[in-house]
Amino acid sequence: MHLAKYCILAAAFIAAASPVSAQEAEAPAPGSTPALVLELNGAQPSDKGCRLTFVVTNNLGAELTKAAFEIALFNEAGVVDRLTVLDFNELPEGKTKVARFDLAGTDCAKISRVLVNHAAECTGAGIDPKACLGQLKPQTRSAIVFGM
Repeated sequence: MHLAKYCILAAAFIAAASPVSAQEAEAPAPGSTPALVLELNGAQPSDKGCRLTFVVTNNLGAELTKAAFEIALFNEAGVVDRLTVLDFNELPEGKTKVARFDLAGTDCAKISRVLVNHAAECTGAGIDPKACLGQLKPQTRSAIVFGM
């Protein structure tokens, strides 16, 4: 009898301690507005220049067959230093994806801000081409200001 009680308690403890997947953590609440969450997760120097790491979650309600954004990089004086397009390729609905981009000749320490200028491409069955920018939710975990 005591063994059964301990087994049940152990099973409950293991279930409570199980990590939540990124997909479950990013799932939209029922009735919430669809969103494309784009997080600037980090910026690290690389042998090419600066490597930007993004975490993107497609909660638009449909797969994106192609998603690309033009971004503007601002230097420490607040002046636009560079415009470039980051191609995230396919983004399955409800999935979280990590993407890294090496920006040749760019010093991470001199980037003060990253601005999403516009959606260069936003395609998918049933997707309004304006959804990628109109429902974009930018976030950052880095010291670099990131937004629209």
